[in-house]
Parts: sequence; C-alpha cells; structure tokens
Amino acid sequence: MFHEVPTGITDAFLYLENDGRRAATVSVLDAAKVTGFGIEILDPNTLGMDDLVAAGLDRLAIDAEIALRATLALRISSASVPPEFPLFVADHLRANGIELTVDDDEFVRRRRVKSETELDGIRRAQKAADAAMGVARSLIHELRPGLTSEEVRFAMQATCEEHGCELPDDVIVSHGAQSAIGHESGSGAIEAGEPVVVDIWPRDRVSRCWSDMTRTFVAGGGEPPDELAEYWRLTRDSLDRVYADLGPGANGRKLFERSSEPYIEAGKPTQLTKEPGTILEDGYFHGLGHGVGLEVHERPHMGRLDDDLVPGDVVTVEPGCYRRGFGGCRLEDIVLITEDGYEVLTDFPYDL
Repeated sequence: MFHEVPTGITDAFLYLENDGRRAATVSVLDAAKVTGFGIEILDPNTLGMDDLVAAGLDRLAIDAEIALRATLALRISSASVPPEFPLFVADHLRANGIELTVDDDEFVRRRRVKSETELDGIRRAQKAADAAMGVARSLIHELRPGLTSEEVRFAMQATCEEHGCELPDDVIVSHGAQSAIGHESGSGAIEAGEPVVVDIWPRDRVSRCWSDMTRTFVAGGGEPPDELAEYWRLTRDSLDRVYADLGPGANGRKLFERSSEPYIEAGKPTQLTKEPGTILEDGYFHGLGHGVGLEVHERPHMGRLDDDLVPGDVVTVEPGCYRRGFGGCRLEDIVLITEDGYEVLTDFPYDL
C-alpha cells in the first residue's frame, strides 16, 4: 500500500485501480494526503457509512460493505488482489458477485522496481549501515574489558539515529558459538579471538525503506583462528563468483548454485548437498540473498526458490559458512540491479 500511496495513513483503507482510475476509501482526515498523488477519494460517508452505522453493523461488516460499494463505484466486476488481502473483505466481495484472483506476481512486479524516492531512501539507509558498521568494527577491535553485544548494538543504534534511520533492537551482534546460530541476535561479553558476526538492517524514516549488510570480525583485532580464516576465504570466493554472473536476467537459483561452489569444493555442507528432509545447521545452511525495499525480506528469491533479476531490483548477496560450537562467517552486500549490470550500494571492507 505504501508503495502506491506513499504517505502516512493509520486507518485501513481500500486502494483500487480500474481503466486508468485510481481511488482510495479514505476519510476527510487523510484526503489531503492522498489527493496529492492524483488519487480519487471515495469517502466512506459518500458510500453510505452513516446508514450502515445507524443499522447497527459492526466495524468489520461496515468495512467490508464500504469496500464492496467502492468496488462497484469503479465498475469493477473482477480484480487481482495480493495474498495479504483481508479474508473478510474478500468473502464479502465474492458473496456479492465480485471475482477475485490472488496474483502475487502482479503486486511483486510493481514493487520490485523501486521508485526514485524508495531508492534514495535505501541509499540513505545503507550510508547509515556503513557508518554503524564502522562503529561496531572499532569497538570490537578495541575490545575494552567487558564489552558486550548489547553495548555494540546500542552504539550502532545511536549512529543510525544521527543518519535519520532507525535500527531495530534485534539486529545481530553474535560472538563465538552464537555466530553459528541462524538469526541469533547475540548477547553477553565478547571474548578476545572470537568471531563476531554483525548483521544490521537500518530503516530510513522518510521512505520507510530498509537496507541490510553483514560483516564478520575477530574480537580484539588479532589473527583469526585457522577455521575462521578458511570460512572467510570461502565466503569471499563465493561473493566473487556471484558478482561475475550478477546482472539483469540472472536467475536467483543459478546464482545460489554458483555461490555454493566454493563450499562444496571444500567439502562443506550446503542446502544443495544435504539429505532431503534433514535440517542443516552447519556449513552454508541458508540461501544466497533476497530483495530489500519496504520490507527487509521480499522478492526476488535467490536460493532454492528463484526469480529472474530485473533492473530496479535491490538485493542482498550474503553467503556464509558456520560450525556449531565454534561460530561462523557471513559477508553481505546490498546491490542495485541496473540495465547493464549492477551497483554495489555497500561501501565497507570485507576484512576480518
């Protein structure tokens, strides 16, 4: 909804398009915000809201009937809706002869190509991410006695605030064995020599768009353990192989297969080599990446499920390798797919 009507509206409303007409069922409270985007206002009061209230209908029944009347006002007899379309509204529309078809691809297609406003927001969010990651790197390398994951996270949040972005409380600063546990946020004191995976996703306040990046460090800044150094080497190799094939038209499944090659060659487990039906907790146990925009995780898929990349996609590229009880390494960039290739939006070194 925010992609089509990029303004703050608290109450739920129906957005409709038909034969060049764009309309929304917003009240006078939000009408001024919406008309600025060339959208026709279908105020619930002009659709009989007063009569529905007087008849004693509850809120859900009123919302569903207003949606039906708005649909009929735009002469819509059949429509495509996204998977998240409210079930109670769909039931009411269908019961009154409106044919609805769930068409995820239609709505994903429109959102995947970012508007200039969205792309500017993603760039701002990534600048905040780069700055925050620099703060994390300094703290983790200095490693003053008793430094905790929570303190690193708080310092990064303060940096993102300075850049007009917000950083959620559950972003990842996982150290030691914690760094091998999926989306474990990380907690407690960081010990010298441990791997520390820092995975952050700030959101730009103006555009509501996210970014996403990951780097891995050695606590205290010393020489990495041999196992971590191997994971880093394999992950850098994985990134290099992906970037060689990345661009418009590239298939997400093929890119994932390409990213898996170094790990397979080194004898590490991957999703492509595990036994069907088993849970993979070591090696390269996740996909290559995902789309980023108004959601942190959105299409296109870049893993065992796939999409072909198109210009305007913003995607992560984030291979990694892990072992339970030890830890892991993940390196993640965010990338804009262009007409003739790609642009890496992340501006931060990969060094451990």
